[in-house]
Amino acid sequence: MTAAPAVARLSSAAVARLSSAAATRLTSAAGLVAVTQWYWQLLVTLGVLIVVLTIAAGLIWYERRLLSLVQDRYGPNRVGPAGLLQVLADTFKILFKEDWVPPFSDRRVFVVAPSVVLVTALLSFMVIPVAEGWVVLDVNIGLLFVLAMSSLAVYSVVLAGWSSRSKYSLVGGLRAAAQMVSYEVFMGLSLIGVVTLAGSFNLSAIVEAQHRSVYYVFPQFIGFVVFLVAGFAETRRIPFDLVEAESELVAGYHTEYSGMKFGLFLVGEYVAITLISALIVTLFFGGWLGPWLPGVLWFLIKTFVFITLFIVVRGTFPRPRYDQLMALGWKGMLPLSLLNLLITGAIVVARAG
Repeated sequence: MTAAPAVARLSSAAVARLSSAAATRLTSAAGLVAVTQWYWQLLVTLGVLIVVLTIAAGLIWYERRLLSLVQDRYGPNRVGPAGLLQVLADTFKILFKEDWVPPFSDRRVFVVAPSVVLVTALLSFMVIPVAEGWVVLDVNIGLLFVLAMSSLAVYSVVLAGWSSRSKYSLVGGLRAAAQMVSYEVFMGLSLIGVVTLAGSFNLSAIVEAQHRSVYYVFPQFIGFVVFLVAGFAETRRIPFDLVEAESELVAGYHTEYSGMKFGLFLVGEYVAITLISALIVTLFFGGWLGPWLPGVLWFLIKTFVFITLFIVVRGTFPRPRYDQLMALGWKGMLPLSLLNLLITGAIVVARAG
């Protein structure tokens, strides 16, 4: 009779020790998984940041070489093989230029403004998936986050123009405010059809939805055209570079900038081109989807094609007047966006019924 309670106590103690050991192992395993996920996220973050900045630097050389072919002239061909080291030479030149701040400017705003456009563009890359599972921040409002960052980028150009206290810079800043805010409206409207078809604002979910059906460039061709035109206006590239038209405004909003501050505007422009190209690929051309090759390579190849399109358009089309630019937006892009929204909504409702 006395042995049974002892055996029971020993069994309870053994079970408790086993439970404690199992809990310790589970905790260690969970901690290892958390650390592994943290390292993977850090690796993806650094990888995306390095690749984006490298592409932005390489685009300086690539744009000059491609434009030289389009315009039948020589491009950079002296510094390094095929002029590849021209980017490095330009970087050193900008770094050693005098970093002048006009005495009549608002110094604090003048200094901060160039970094805003670069930071907002880089932050937008956090939610863009470059391959399955390769995304820094996989959130359900990814597309809204990108549009929000695009809206904040307006402040960079507007503040640069205002803080310079120069007439040319101020006019460039005012043009930028009107142009970018107007075309953001059409950019947002053009994407409603994509969101309606995919049923999500998550960019990874939008790519996966295209895997189950077709690339959205086919059912959403009007939205694609509107988004592409709005992308040119948002990046302030020729033919939509009215905010820095040298024939009218010297250099527009960055007339008073020099040195590395001017370099930040330049790098921010190339990062914005890469961002818009990556968004077009993600929303309309299936992101990383494609046969044979790894998803990352497909994503980079598709993005590179649209970057090339941005450069070819710059060397091909003339700059319109400012009133023509705004008329194109409100009289052309707005009706097209609403028409696309109406047709997409009618099709979705008809299928559901």
